[in-house]
Amino acid sequence: MLRATALALACLAGAPAIAAETPTYGKQLEGFSYPHPLKHFEFQSQGQPLQMGYMDVPAKGQANGRSVVLMHGKNFCAATWETTIDALSQAGYRVIAADQVGFCTSSKPAHYQYSFQQLASNTHALLEHLGIQQVVVLGHSTGGMLATRYALMYPQQVERLAMVNPIGLEDWKALGVPYRSVDQWYARELKLDAEGVREYERKTYYAGRWKPEYERWVQMLVGLNQGPGHEAVAWNSALIYDMIFTQPVYYEFKDLKMPTLLVIGDQDTTAIGSDIAPPEVKARLGKYKELGPQVAKLIPHGELMTFEGMGHAPQIEEPRRFNRTLVEWLAR
Repeated sequence: MLRATALALACLAGAPAIAAETPTYGKQLEGFSYPHPLKHFEFQSQGQPLQMGYMDVPAKGQANGRSVVLMHGKNFCAATWETTIDALSQAGYRVIAADQVGFCTSSKPAHYQYSFQQLASNTHALLEHLGIQQVVVLGHSTGGMLATRYALMYPQQVERLAMVNPIGLEDWKALGVPYRSVDQWYARELKLDAEGVREYERKTYYAGRWKPEYERWVQMLVGLNQGPGHEAVAWNSALIYDMIFTQPVYYEFKDLKMPTLLVIGDQDTTAIGSDIAPPEVKARLGKYKELGPQVAKLIPHGELMTFEGMGHAPQIEEPRRFNRTLVEWLAR
């Protein structure tokens, strides 16, 4: 008993020290280890040379000739798809996991007009560069909004669409969330720290729970934001938040043509701007348990898969179950 108490006290005493030892990474996440070889796609966009970091992982099992493109969320990177990449590769798929411009291992331009159309176009250029014609598109969180826009822009290329707790299942501005300027977002992002990120993710991404393996993704995000690219990272993040808030895809779910899987952790409460929304507005936002079934009905060939009791990132909370569900759906 005494030994157990001593161990518990040691863990509690050590926690702040661990949290304080956040590593710092370069402006394009230099120093952070990706699960597969990282490549860079160089291209011109809006009059400037840019790079997109990406992983191109071949099938490890018997190749089925199909390719899957993974689109990460706002506080995530291509690396956070690591277990899904491996599961898809083992199932015979070629997997492309890219970091969008403004994120992670990709360029952080000083000036860029962000739109989901622009990011979709960038991704399409990458796939053309790789000689890929037909794809399955899988997007998580903000990547779900991007995946929707991509599928709307390139319907002949997208054989199937899957979204994991996508944001944008509601139009926050139309529901009464106040506008936050890019300058206000920038000031907010400059203050990002590990303790705040950890607590937000615990409550929102993991339904109040925490596992040691989640810490890696906190350190990834905070290490990038607190590194030598601090201001550029925060500025691009602010521009991206403005894109997310002002460019809803909600009204176009009805126009999706391909079979679409909507995976929902039903305890998710993510809603952009809810922290500054009036109490009566905030009370109506981010109810994924209700939003999932509502949006699935809007999608002509939509199918809903609910992960009960889970939060914003079921692919990280329950990777085996999530990956099995995804592979089985793709194999139908």
